[in-house]
Amino acid sequence: MARAFASQSDLTEKKITFDEIGEGIYAFTAEGDPNSGVIIGDESVMIVEAQATPRLANKVIECVRSVTDKPITHVVLTHYHAVRVLGASAFKAQQIIMSEKARAMITERGQEDWDSEFQRFPRLFEGHESIPGLTWPTTTFNQSMTVFLGNRRVDIKQIGRAHTAGDAVIHVRDQNVMFTGDIVEDQSACYCGDGHFNDWGQTLNNIVAYDVDAIAPGRGGALIGKSRVAKAIESTRDFVQSTYQPAAKVAARGGSLKEAWNAVRASCDPKFADYAIYEHCLPFNVARAYDEARGIDTPRIWTAQRDLEMWAELQG
Repeated sequence: MARAFASQSDLTEKKITFDEIGEGIYAFTAEGDPNSGVIIGDESVMIVEAQATPRLANKVIECVRSVTDKPITHVVLTHYHAVRVLGASAFKAQQIIMSEKARAMITERGQEDWDSEFQRFPRLFEGHESIPGLTWPTTTFNQSMTVFLGNRRVDIKQIGRAHTAGDAVIHVRDQNVMFTGDIVEDQSACYCGDGHFNDWGQTLNNIVAYDVDAIAPGRGGALIGKSRVAKAIESTRDFVQSTYQPAAKVAARGGSLKEAWNAVRASCDPKFADYAIYEHCLPFNVARAYDEARGIDTPRIWTAQRDLEMWAELQG
């Protein structure tokens, strides 16, 4: 009988941290679980990332209420993945914002992604019975849009493909702070199963060009100060390259997915084995790297069935 996904036995509750990373700007983090962000404007609040369920979103709301009683009016979703978006209903926001490309990906693969992620990582779906259905944006944009929370300007931009084709970043100019979604991680594996390895490095360069003072990454601790920002960006770059290059070499010589798995493990285990969700991400990362190296530009849709078939192939 094949071993279960590593994430299916990850049942330990994570400690929540709520850090101010700029004046009126907070990072909600949880030891490698999905992060959220809070941007407080003159009269209202914007949330970045909605968590996987309304119950989990309420933990973010509790933190918000510890610092402000202003209404939550906007939720921004950096991409379409279920663990980021399915809790949105809890915020009762007037606007739910994501890129037009991310919305298209919900249409194309949103339900399949939900089913797949729920099977892989059940702990992240605490209170899943409270999810009302797929989360759809009320507002979409192509390339960029700006929201004013009173005098506070928030720029929401697509600056390149990386974690998905629909990724967005959120930049708060007055504090020079950025929310990167899963384009940047800190002491956590990157999930690359829907990623674009050959674009990711340039997208990181585009973040570097902002020269921000703090970043709330997709997973891991808040990055306060330019040195911590730079270190996390370069660690992310190393992770992506160390995953793709061995898999690409195997694909180039016509090797198998299992051979790519072994090659990536040899490259990544010594550097990243202690990162959060490393074992969870690894099989999906290898499968996507192997596909991209063979010329498959659009990531194939993960389904609960495809997950199991891929895992069985790697265990064979």
